[in-house]
Amino acid sequence: MTSKDYISPNEFLPALPPEHSVERLFPPTEESSRILVSCIPADYSASRIARAVEDCDAHLLNLNVTADGRRLDNRVVIELRVSHRSPLSVARSLERYGYEVLDVEHDALADDGLASDRIKELMHYIDL
Repeated sequence: MTSKDYISPNEFLPALPPEHSVERLFPPTEESSRILVSCIPADYSASRIARAVEDCDAHLLNLNVTADGRRLDNRVVIELRVSHRSPLSVARSLERYGYEVLDVEHDALADDGLASDRIKELMHYIDL
């Protein structure tokens, strides 16, 4: 055993190194949304998912594939983060491509400060 080995309390679940945190997998970005979709493993295609997202003039920022077979009858669960403030159009596009949308969540990072700053700037230009 070397100093770089990670010891897990459970031998079947390896420990994650410190550099693999949720913040690293999902770094904070402004104007993004998270969408959770599922499909059967034979229907999974990352390129089809990217095409469905780009059909709505959005960019695919993150795509993480998980398998939660105990809950969803051996379906693949895909967590997406897209560069769109309103993810409903992207969710509809994914459904048209045959994916089941499980959850849609807008990141609240940009809501408070950025939106209020833009409204103030707009009001400043309207007053001129």
